Amino acid sequence: MRAALALLLLLAAAHAIHRGKAYVREKICQEYRMLGKENFRTLTIITNSQKYSNGTFEEIGHLVREIVTLAETCCADGADPSCYDTGSTALSVKSCSADSPFPAHPGTAECCAHEGLERKLCLAALRHPPQPLPRYLQPSDKELCQAFRQDPREFADRFLYEYASSYSQAPLPVLLGSTRTFLSMVSTCCISPAPTACFLKEKLERKTISLLTLTSNRICSRFSAYGKDKVSFSYLASLAQKVPTASFEDLLPLAEDAAEVSSQCCDSVAEDCMQKKLLEHTAKVCTALSARDGRFADCCKGKNLMENHFCILAMPPAPASKLPEVSEPTNKELCGKDGALHATRSLFELARRHSSLPDAVLAKLYDSFGKLRGECCSTKDPSTCLDSKRKRMEAELLPFLEKASQLCGQYNKLPFLEFKKRLRESLTQAEPEASPAQLEQLLEQRVSFASTCCLPDAPPLLCASKV
Repeated sequence: MRAALALLLLLAAAHAIHRGKAYVREKICQEYRMLGKENFRTLTIITNSQKYSNGTFEEIGHLVREIVTLAETCCADGADPSCYDTGSTALSVKSCSADSPFPAHPGTAECCAHEGLERKLCLAALRHPPQPLPRYLQPSDKELCQAFRQDPREFADRFLYEYASSYSQAPLPVLLGSTRTFLSMVSTCCISPAPTACFLKEKLERKTISLLTLTSNRICSRFSAYGKDKVSFSYLASLAQKVPTASFEDLLPLAEDAAEVSSQCCDSVAEDCMQKKLLEHTAKVCTALSARDGRFADCCKGKNLMENHFCILAMPPAPASKLPEVSEPTNKELCGKDGALHATRSLFELARRHSSLPDAVLAKLYDSFGKLRGECCSTKDPSTCLDSKRKRMEAELLPFLEKASQLCGQYNKLPFLEFKKRLRESLTQAEPEASPAQLEQLLEQRVSFASTCCLPDAPPLLCASKV
């Protein structure tokens, strides 16, 4: 597997090369020869499980077998130069058939409308949306060893599929490192005379890479959903809610640095990009905020920076604090050259005063401000446009913000059953005409939103749809 990690640097340069028939064949064959069949197969399982994270184990298995057979046949010495192109064309025809055994994708029909290389490249670019939350649950040590002894290869394949599809947004080098050390742990401990002690030792050694996988998947899911500017705002709002006494000038550089880590490392194939940059970022956050806030000081005490970062990510918002009134940006400021910065500052002030507002709601507000500026600043009379739209936004949004803030505030403060009981009581008062069935539906809707979207690691795409 070390060979796979070394190869990643070579693959990074490949994106710049012309994507023609000879290039595709050369890239695959170079990869196949460098890795060897088994490592190539492992890498193919991981990358396709990431790409098609909603595919079944059987569907991924079909695809992997076809790709490996194609490489094995067409990359052999003396193979016909047209072998790979002919084989990959047959593969694309199979992908487009009604009874295709490969992972289903809504974009397949559009790709299949094309012919030849265009169709193949289109199919290769398809990707399922990420899982809202990682679904992989590690079995007990005993269950791991039972499955491993029964069929080591089947066990490894199924683990690679489940883990890679669950953490489909984690950078490939992180996923390779994590799966390699996990399979090494299982194969070592399941034949050990003292498996319990062996697993304990190995799990402690894997702690950093496990946290890195979980954290980088979370970071890159948000980056994939939001893009760099919105990720910077999301992180800024999160810090503002955790340490509301810090100023915009204190927190904006940290937020921009976090967005830079995502931008540089989520798609990087450099082996240590995410770990190195994330640790550097954590050190900056700890230096800037430890003296200002006791909770940050506690999180930053540990010697393991990865654990410190995880502690900061999981930190709940601080209780809302009384801050002086702040003036809204003027129309001139919103449409000036620093308009985006003024809008961000305004939302930052809102976030630090409403520490229970969830990320999904703040992200929606960020989009609304962007849309507002986009629609009004290019008109003949920006001020009139902004005034009317801002009034409408305030009328629609303020009651909603109050509800969302109250809902998440109660969810984060109360035990779950008490939260549900109080919510039922308030809904009964607010909706006296509703039938018991309607009340129950409203209750479940609110509980579902709170339990998913009021958390620090709320899945952005899922929560955007729930808002």
